Amino acid sequence: MAKVLMKGNEVIAEAAVHAGCKYFFGYPITPQSELVAYMARRLPEAGGLFLQAESEVAAINMVYGASGTGVRVMTSSSSPGFSLKQEGISYLVGAELPAVIVNIVRGGPGLGNIQPAQSDYFQVTKGGGHGDYYTPVLAPASLQEIVDLTQEAFDIADRYRTPVILMGDGMLGQMMEPVEFTDRYEKELPVKEWATTGTRGDGARRVITSLELDADSLEQRNIQLQKKFAEIKTNEVRYETYLTEDAEIIITAFGTVARIATNAINKARQQGIKVGLVRPISLWPFPAAPFVESRDRVKCYLSVEMSAGQMIEDVRLAVEGRAPVEFYGRTGGVVPTQEDIFGKIIELAGRVSVWA
Repeated sequence: MAKVLMKGNEVIAEAAVHAGCKYFFGYPITPQSELVAYMARRLPEAGGLFLQAESEVAAINMVYGASGTGVRVMTSSSSPGFSLKQEGISYLVGAELPAVIVNIVRGGPGLGNIQPAQSDYFQVTKGGGHGDYYTPVLAPASLQEIVDLTQEAFDIADRYRTPVILMGDGMLGQMMEPVEFTDRYEKELPVKEWATTGTRGDGARRVITSLELDADSLEQRNIQLQKKFAEIKTNEVRYETYLTEDAEIIITAFGTVARIATNAINKARQQGIKVGLVRPISLWPFPAAPFVESRDRVKCYLSVEMSAGQMIEDVRLAVEGRAPVEFYGRTGGVVPTQEDIFGKIIELAGRVSVWA
């Protein structure tokens, strides 16, 4: 298929259709409303169903119902709307139901504004609802990567019977780039034996619920979930490194901030500063490996975020105090520039003496 020029929100929607998603329940909120509008037109063409719910709360519970029948289903929102979905996401995890949930992040807290941000990191990686749980989180940095990760999100969701979050900032949702779509699913999707489509009198009853009134039964369910989370942490870590082999300063950034940071790194390299990049692609499970591998030789890490400093906590946990971890961030929808990041690199280089 030839490349086409599309907006990020629309790329997510089209990639979901190519992944076999037939059902979408959502509610428009800037800066992801184009995703909802695209699905309203596209899903009926693909033999699916689009429904604009009366609220984000209604939408996530519709996702719960559809997923229980074994279909591939998606919803999307932006920060305040995503917050409203948290109870339903917790239900999905507890009932072990697969779904893909998109969060195109905007500035907060509260209603905030409609500018891009990454300040939902805690919410998506630490289990934003109640209970002991995690959801896999994928953070693309380009529109072509959106295509790939949207399709992977559906695969991961089905593989582990869990909701998966695709998180991007408002800039990623609004930018336009050429992308190429491929149909990865030439055969029928696997049959879900647990789906509540009726046994027709043949076989055991199928019950989907997250309610366990007996404490011992609920504990056993939590133990089962923790085993699943451990398996996800082993198998689903994704990250990318850039010029880290000889780096004495390593920047860590995700999403579009990582692209800006890469330009600053190239400029710093021209000045003789040995600096590289670790880009987490899975925000949970967080990729500790590149930090464990480098922490005894790197002089300093720098976490660059569109937040007041949230991912830095996971970086510090991975580094385990073996090297200093610094932070540079912008909040409220302000995007860090290449010059901002380059200036911070120069400051750190002078402090830790890494000039070549």
